Amino acid sequence: MIIYHNPGCSKSRRALSMILESGIEPTIIEYLKTPPSQSELDQILIKLDMQPEELMRKNETSYQQLSPSIKASSRQEQIHLMITNPILIERPIVIKDEKVLIARPPEKLQAWLK
Repeated sequence: MIIYHNPGCSKSRRALSMILESGIEPTIIEYLKTPPSQSELDQILIKLDMQPEELMRKNETSYQQLSPSIKASSRQEQIHLMITNPILIERPIVIKDEKVLIARPPEKLQAWLK
């Protein structure tokens, strides 16, 4: 299991805590320090069946500042914006085998942890 984690986010901390309490030792990626690559984020989006903008945190100041250029950008340009501004990426993202889940709220993880 992999978790794209932001230790400053209570929802992300709760999701990580739930994973650890279930006895799973996930690979923890602090995505603000180590963002996914272009291809990794593209694969995450494909598995989520989402467009890049759907995975963006719209309340973030950087999203509001970049919004006009985001809307006019291609899929690959939007993914690049997310990698260069990882605060835009919704969190936490959990990967188990070939499945991907946005664990928001963290309780969405419960079915995966049984």
